[in-house]
Amino acid sequence: MTTQSLKNKKIVISAGASGIGLAITKICLQRGATVFVSDINEKFINKLRKKFKNKKLFIYHCDASNEKDVNNLFDKIKKKTNKIDALINNVGIAGPTGTIEKLSSFDWENTLKVNVISHFYFTKNAIPLLKKNKGGTIINLSSGAGIMGFPLRSPYAASKWAIVGVTKTLAMELGKFKIRVNAICPGTIKGDRMVRVIRDKAKFLKTSKKSIEKEFISMASMNSWIYEDDIAQMCSFLISKDAERISGQIIGVDGNATRLD
Repeated sequence: MTTQSLKNKKIVISAGASGIGLAITKICLQRGATVFVSDINEKFINKLRKKFKNKKLFIYHCDASNEKDVNNLFDKIKKKTNKIDALINNVGIAGPTGTIEKLSSFDWENTLKVNVISHFYFTKNAIPLLKKNKGGTIINLSSGAGIMGFPLRSPYAASKWAIVGVTKTLAMELGKFKIRVNAICPGTIKGDRMVRVIRDKAKFLKTSKKSIEKEFISMASMNSWIYEDDIAQMCSFLISKDAERISGQIIGVDGNATRLD
């Protein structure tokens, strides 16, 4: 398969200044897209601005869990364009580690607010711009935890299962408008977030970080990490013409993960 061109595509990416979001931002720019990136972290935003002097990159500060902030973001985007080709709902947090009886209500609710309700805010604003485009795609970032149980990470798992349900439903609602909706379920991603997850689980279980890391990697048949670029490549494919009949799918990019424990 040849590298997909995203020339002239207009793409909105939440939490696009670091991690998986940054990898997606890079590949979309490299393939010719105009990219509208939002992020809450000013440090990452400033690094992105310094690194990419690209006239096709627009960067905005936005708290994805705040509806007013998201509405204001789209007001700014609409000053640049009246239609978009794609929305990538990438924003999400790892949430707390622990058994349910030891977790706080605040941490549970905050995980759902960031990981689920933010997707609602972004999608609600993006749909009219996709309809004006007479088609396009929405990509929701779920997780292996959205199709399996994930001990000690119940709010995260709940939020990612919710994304699967939203994806299936939106694909049915929006198909008549030629808007495709899919979810990607990344496996164990090599990166800063996983470092924190491993640290917290090792602390909770009173064991070594090395043993937890080894266990995470062994959960996939390919016995390897998944990289941020792997997810970016899948996003690029799903936005491209090559995927114009793919919708309502929950796509694992996980080296065939068989468990999360």
